[in-house]
Amino acid sequence: MNYRLFLTYLLLLNFAKAQNVNEIHKRAILIDLHNDVLSASVMRGKNIAQSLGSGHTDFPRLRKGGVDVQFFSVWCDGKKNHPFAYANQEINALYQLIDDNKKEILLATDMEGIEKGIEERKIVAMIGVEGGHMIENNLDYIDSLYKRGVRYLTLTWNNSTNWATSAADESREKVKKKGLSDFGEKVIERMNNLGMMVDLSHVGEQTFYDAIKISKKPVLVSHSDVYGISPHYRNLKDEQIKAIAKNGGVIGVNFYTDFLDPNYRKKINVFYAEYVDRKDSMELTVDKKYNLLPDKAKEMLRPPLSLLIDHIDYIVKLAGIDHVGIGADFDGMESTPLGLDDVQSYPLLTEALLKCGYNEGDIFKILGGNVLRVIKAQEN
Repeated sequence: MNYRLFLTYLLLLNFAKAQNVNEIHKRAILIDLHNDVLSASVMRGKNIAQSLGSGHTDFPRLRKGGVDVQFFSVWCDGKKNHPFAYANQEINALYQLIDDNKKEILLATDMEGIEKGIEERKIVAMIGVEGGHMIENNLDYIDSLYKRGVRYLTLTWNNSTNWATSAADESREKVKKKGLSDFGEKVIERMNNLGMMVDLSHVGEQTFYDAIKISKKPVLVSHSDVYGISPHYRNLKDEQIKAIAKNGGVIGVNFYTDFLDPNYRKKINVFYAEYVDRKDSMELTVDKKYNLLPDKAKEMLRPPLSLLIDHIDYIVKLAGIDHVGIGADFDGMESTPLGLDDVQSYPLLTEALLKCGYNEGDIFKILGGNVLRVIKAQEN
């Protein structure tokens, strides 16, 4: 074979591979369990139905990324007054977005709604509430949120409630009694009865085991990674991963560099000392230090996409292919793996999975099939 023919052969081979990736990605039902665009963009007056020059998410990019079902996270920190009212304001904002763009997006609350949206080739919106403080210790508020379309509740955010302790607080020994209280057990029972998924991202290790013991239905860990690779308090230890498998639940892998890369914080401190002429490094959080760095340093902090695949591989080997999904955390983080710049980058994940030996059936499960199974298991 001469050189010109060989180049032509390589081009055709690469084209065929690209076509194969695109076809597999197109056939898959892609579900992202966690996106913070409501608080990051919509509540700040940005119209995500149009192309934005900022952030990770808008309708055109969701389309390009092949996202079929997007869980929109309803969030506020534990310091806000009347968090239940604020949660409803965020839901109202999503409702308005959907009402203004009926040809593009619909709200789904069950499998029938998901199937309808996919059949109509619309973006399917679903709702998750991130933080049990937003129910304000009132079980009736869970009912109210469920009626408004909320289909999962993350029991804590970084802050604890008086009925559940968070991973952040448990890891820093900021709580006297870890885990769920009697009221916390009632929260799980109410959610199970309604068909609202229990989300164990952000919760402390004791809260995790208390909740998974009580739940009669498969649970979510909507956006977390593997402690065995990166020992961050937000990540799952081996026994927790095994417990999710035993429960029949699913873990949505998070794309945030701080959870993926065990050296991220050390690197930031090195770059901060090198590039930023300030003496307040001990007082600043990781994200604030990052935002002060020059673009070249930010790019150097990004890990390869293969590190995300390592976290997926770890879960698959420990728990099986049926218990891993996607919970990217777009618009809720400052740094992502190389290539995964925003929601339109998902085909690169499919390509990476194919290169690592995952077959089409495996990829369908990872991208959305496993989450669909857990959603279906909630329906009464």
